[in-house]
Amino acid sequence: MFTKYSRFFIFFACIGLLAGCGSTNKVEAKYPTGANRDQVDDIYAEAPSIFGPGGMNLLGGDDKEDASSAIGVNSYLWRAALDTVSFMPLASADPFGGVILTDWYESEDNPGERIKLNVFILDRQLKAEGLRVKVFRQIKRVGVWKDAETSQDTARQLEDAILTRAREMRVSTIGDIE
Repeated sequence: MFTKYSRFFIFFACIGLLAGCGSTNKVEAKYPTGANRDQVDDIYAEAPSIFGPGGMNLLGGDDKEDASSAIGVNSYLWRAALDTVSFMPLASADPFGGVILTDWYESEDNPGERIKLNVFILDRQLKAEGLRVKVFRQIKRVGVWKDAETSQDTARQLEDAILTRAREMRVSTIGDIE
């Protein structure tokens, strides 16, 4: 009736259910009344964490920093990349991770061919090593889209365009400050 895999699944499901039933933490809610009002901080203190005080900070930095300082990418590169690929539909844009994913774009000048871009901003500094562009290309043959090769030069030209635009943005803001 049961196959070998279903027995295996049922066995581990039972172990998981049994493990979830028991708890060694006996926590009792205490409301501060009368003489123990000075212990409010102790009662409502943060629970201990396996990652230490304050938990785990995935974005780096100190807990006292605000979210804007925790962004790990260069803002000029980010804005220049968005500006450069603005003619394409965006599938996803993550300013904290520095990832821009476009949807497929088919040019009116080149019907039957479409491209898609993945832009990765890897650094907080405005430099060439902080930017990577991956280009995907497809050609329509007999009504079906087929993957096609892209020139490595295409990605490099897009990176250069983004870097140039980022430098222009930076220079314009420096001019505004002075």
